[in-house]
Amino acid sequence: MEPPEERETKVAAWLKKIFGDHPIPQYEVNPRTTEILYHLSERNRVRDRDVYLVTEDLKQKASEYESEAKYLQDLLMESVNFSPANLSSTSSRYLNALVDSAVALETKDTSLASFIPAVNDLTSDLFRTKSKSEEIKIELEKLEKNLTATLVLEKCLQEDLKKAELHLSTERAKVDNRRQNMDFLKAKSEEFRFRIKAAEEKLSARGMDASLSHQSLVALSEKLAKLKQETIPLKKKLESYLDLMPNPSLAQVKIEEAKRELDSIEAELTRRVDMMEL
Repeated sequence: MEPPEERETKVAAWLKKIFGDHPIPQYEVNPRTTEILYHLSERNRVRDRDVYLVTEDLKQKASEYESEAKYLQDLLMESVNFSPANLSSTSSRYLNALVDSAVALETKDTSLASFIPAVNDLTSDLFRTKSKSEEIKIELEKLEKNLTATLVLEKCLQEDLKKAELHLSTERAKVDNRRQNMDFLKAKSEEFRFRIKAAEEKLSARGMDASLSHQSLVALSEKLAKLKQETIPLKKKLESYLDLMPNPSLAQVKIEEAKRELDSIEAELTRRVDMMEL
């Protein structure tokens, strides 16, 4: 590995070569920038060397082609006393067309043996290109069909989305309306609860029996409903007893007692409710 001082020297020389007579831009000299510029200079040197080698190779080939062309021209002049300068304009055009064809087909010469394989290769490439073009055309037709189907699906989805948004808006309005009704009912419930409590306090101040309060009446109503439910199987049992022949008078007495007790409970409840309304 080269020491840092030597790298800095090479970097400075490379920058001077790159910018020439122009001033070198200011930059911070530190190990990091020196390392980056050194690698750039090395790559530039390798690239310049490759370019030089390619250029020299092309020059050498051009020189060889010129020598070969001069040799063939001299040979042609010696054998048939033929020179391109002696050709007519039509012949010159034909010759130029032949040369251009050879260049386009990338043949090594203008002989028939070179042209036929080149034309065959070109024909094969043409058939392959046509085949590929047909495949691409078929693929494009499939893509067009898929695109049409996709566009139709997208349109349907947009319509469904609009319907869903409309339905959601309607449902949201319903929910808001229900929420408002619920808030109203809650407010009324609180108002009625407050009024009932105030009425109970007012009635209590007037000496009303606590058993006639709203809660007591509700509890009494629930108790009555429970008793009615309990009497249902008793009534069925009594009805079965009525069908029995032995001692019908005793059964009739029990039935009358149950009826009187039930009537008494209902009358007491009615009386308390009437007093509450007053």
